[in-house]
Amino acid sequence: MATVRLPDDPSFEQLRKQAKDLRDHARSGAPDALALVGAHHPDGPHPPSLAGAQLVVARHHGFPSWAALKRHVQTIRQYRRVPDQVDAAISRADEFLLLACLRYGHDDDPARWRRAAALLAAHPDLATASVHVAAAAADGDALAGLLAADPSAAAAEGGPFAWEPLLYLAYARHDPSVSADAVARTAGMLLDHGADPNAGYLWHGLTSPFTALAGALGGGEGGQPAHPRAAALARTLLAAGADPNDAQALYNRQFGSADDHLRLLIDHGLGHGDGGPWRARLGNAIASPADLIADQLWWAVSHDLVGRVGLLAERADLRAAFRFRDDRPAHRRVWDGSTPARLAALCGSTEVLGYLAAHGAPWSPADDVDALVAAALAGDRAGVERLRAHADAARRQRPGLVVWAAARGAWRAVPLLVALGFDVNALGRGDIPLDQPWETALHQAAAADDVTGANLLLDLGADPDIRDARFDATPLGWAEHFHHTAVAHVLRPRTSR
Repeated sequence: MATVRLPDDPSFEQLRKQAKDLRDHARSGAPDALALVGAHHPDGPHPPSLAGAQLVVARHHGFPSWAALKRHVQTIRQYRRVPDQVDAAISRADEFLLLACLRYGHDDDPARWRRAAALLAAHPDLATASVHVAAAAADGDALAGLLAADPSAAAAEGGPFAWEPLLYLAYARHDPSVSADAVARTAGMLLDHGADPNAGYLWHGLTSPFTALAGALGGGEGGQPAHPRAAALARTLLAAGADPNDAQALYNRQFGSADDHLRLLIDHGLGHGDGGPWRARLGNAIASPADLIADQLWWAVSHDLVGRVGLLAERADLRAAFRFRDDRPAHRRVWDGSTPARLAALCGSTEVLGYLAAHGAPWSPADDVDALVAAALAGDRAGVERLRAHADAARRQRPGLVVWAAARGAWRAVPLLVALGFDVNALGRGDIPLDQPWETALHQAAAADDVTGANLLLDLGADPDIRDARFDATPLGWAEHFHHTAVAHVLRPRTSR
């Protein structure tokens, strides 16, 4: 029986209860419980003791022992923080930090950061009394005085989020005019006094650490801004030993098209090494350096980021992380046997497909379903007509393909797909090419404020009243959430409240 990934933000008490329940169910002869014991206990399918049941639970989640599982959960508890849920400030210094920092919650808002700047301007003495405020404000003089009095304060957790000072510096967004020299000086002083360049926390217990480096580089699903002096701060951290194999930093920045962060991390060793202190703490819950590179390639190929694919390909020392000419790219567990060229074709990534062909990795479809999907996403009407007989199989394999096409803005493809029998109201995913039932194509047009796309979908029969599966909202609800007035104007008279 295969192992099962440990749930996000795990509770040790729940795991203890799971072990007790497993023991009791196995003793009562429950077939599923005995099968689980047989798969993971060295003595086979028998009613186990509590210790035996705990071993089974641990191995079921991929840990060699109950003690190893317990250490892992304790590590998560140690570093777990929920900055987006902290509302109360017990001091004016805490109030400033609450307002000043990027928290990766719903209220990451420039208006909050402006309030923080106004508060600090009204009370400049805050920096001289708090090492965490001095760090966030990049006030080198105030910080020097505080560290002279107590050098250990450089690594002291505190403030509203129980962060180290370096994290408040990295996640501060209140001062867009802060100088690179002030930021580098502040970071350098903290590091010289013992601050950890790999300082970080686990947001809601998720095992992808929000490090100081991730804070400096910014980005994320909400388009959160980088630190105003991101390059200077990131270079200072990397020079001091911050590990460039930073999964959260890479994830947060993958959504944009800029690659300055990737060049910087590659120059400092991305793709090499052992994964640093966070992987030592959390093991395989954190991707290996090679997997991180493969992840970046997968995202770049599937989203037609030809410049990023080229950047990865040009770095000869990283070629071991993927193979353009092999049937199985190395390391990547979710490539599902696809080469980069096949993935590009089946995602409609025409620029990447051209780049790969020019560099010796042309694509020839292995079957007619692949050929039909690629032709449709490329807007190739003649190719679609030639392969129409395979539409039933294509719909079974990719039922949410209209959603993916809409998310890519591939509006030439959408009428072709609908003519092939793909449901214009199907639920799918627009962020990655998986057919999970999340939202419709019209939701995607609303999220992009794409009036042309929304009108096309409505003309093809898109239902504006369908609610998505995650937020229970109509396309109009999405448009209003993102303050997209143009597409909301199109959807409002068509939507039944």
